[in-house]
Amino acid sequence: MTANYDAADLVIADMARALENASRPLVYGIAGAQGAGKSTIARAALARFQAEGRKVAALSIDDLYFGREERRRIAARLHPLFITRGPPGTHDVERGVSIVGAVKASRSARLPRFSKALDEPLAMTEWEDAPSDLDLLIFEGWCLGARPEAYEALGKPINVLEEVFDANGRWRRAVNTALAGAYQGLFARIDRLAYLRPPAFEIVKQWRWELELAIAAHRPTGDAPGLLDVDEIDFFVQHYERITRGMMAALPDQADLTIQLDEHRRVVGSFARG
Repeated sequence: MTANYDAADLVIADMARALENASRPLVYGIAGAQGAGKSTIARAALARFQAEGRKVAALSIDDLYFGREERRRIAARLHPLFITRGPPGTHDVERGVSIVGAVKASRSARLPRFSKALDEPLAMTEWEDAPSDLDLLIFEGWCLGARPEAYEALGKPINVLEEVFDANGRWRRAVNTALAGAYQGLFARIDRLAYLRPPAFEIVKQWRWELELAIAAHRPTGDAPGLLDVDEIDFFVQHYERITRGMMAALPDQADLTIQLDEHRRVVGSFARG
């Protein structure tokens, strides 16, 4: 049990050990449910290693989201539920593979940024640079390390969204197909993965609402179509439920470091593999 430690301390310590023992550059992944604290930990790690003089950069899988217009095209082609960002199939995975590939080949890379308040990618002038001599790329995302389900497991809906809006299973099969494809190639480029495990899926709604309040605090003047109310959050997190539950079951046996959180994101246990 490690209740006296903060999750950020555990992840940063694990990163430091990995940096000492791995060849450069290191791609370190942080996975976890929405609102689990991935971005907060990534920022803390970025500041810590930069203060030590390391060349370090951060990327979120959220920064790879397609904008609304591209998602409309995907929704028209595959299923209307793809209009909502989040599940596999709504990210520019090819860009992610290209970025991580460049980093691992010690080439400079441009890191995209996405505004959740605007629900759009930011202009390239607001992207950041990863230098060619990078020591560490911190890559965080809710579905990092997730694996596809067996086809037969997709038949039964697990929530109202699937039962009402995906009665024939076409959306969840398309999500699963996307996850089984290029996403696995992207995840395979991660050298070490930490997983922040929630106590139960039901807490994710509360965590996601807290995250929405943080997004609202940075809301720009004018229209901000990405902001959600409480009822919309309930519907929104159902898009993530199937994969999140699968990760809760499988990732403790697959991640290099699993940190068990309670409902207040306090550490109640951790386990490192290797």
